[in-house]
Amino acid sequence: MKYRCVQCGFGIKTLFVQYSPGNIRLMKCENCKAIADEYIECELMIILIDLILHKPKAYRHLLYNVLNQQTVELEGLLWKSTVTFLLFDAYRSLLLLRNKEEQSSALSFPSLVWRSQQIFMDVFVGNLIFLCVFVLATRVLLKISVGFSSCGDMLLAILVSSYFKMFLVAMMVWEFPSSVIFIIDLFVLSSNVVAIKVFTGSATSKCIGACFCAHALKLLATQVPLLQYHQVLTLKHL
Repeated sequence: MKYRCVQCGFGIKTLFVQYSPGNIRLMKCENCKAIADEYIECELMIILIDLILHKPKAYRHLLYNVLNQQTVELEGLLWKSTVTFLLFDAYRSLLLLRNKEEQSSALSFPSLVWRSQQIFMDVFVGNLIFLCVFVLATRVLLKISVGFSSCGDMLLAILVSSYFKMFLVAMMVWEFPSSVIFIIDLFVLSSNVVAIKVFTGSATSKCIGACFCAHALKLLATQVPLLQYHQVLTLKHL
């Protein structure tokens, strides 16, 4: 089956039948007898709102019926999503390092290059730990053996469901307290939980456990170097 019913997750061959341009008939699910995917006729803003509200049917529409091998090139999308994800994480680390003293003091070019290298290295290591812990947690908690292909699909689900990181861009324009960054982290965590629940069909509590363990160790791996680097900068300015 190429697609899924957004209501129950049952496999379906086609979502609609097109009679003429602009004249389509939505197909019904053979399992629950409801419209398989009513989001086809919805505006993008409605889909986005339902994703923010963490509605599982919106995630089924996105993960199964939009990000489908028949409609997009998943390998290219995976690489683009990974690079974007790492850049957002690097910018998040940069925001946590930035303070009034750093803004007022000028950094030399070598120091700026060294700081950027350290941030990207910490972000890469942190996300590598996140991926390893998450794969281990799916085996232990979700009782799912993740193969190479399914690991790629699950990783894409994690990356796409981390769209809340885009709100970090707003901090380029407006000044927000650092607590907003951790609020965004919580939204990313909850969105990942819904995506994994939809993708695996596991219990919510187990999905929360798997995502929380991975995010907690990633946070620990990235925050400790940031604190150490901040202390070094503070000592240099004394």
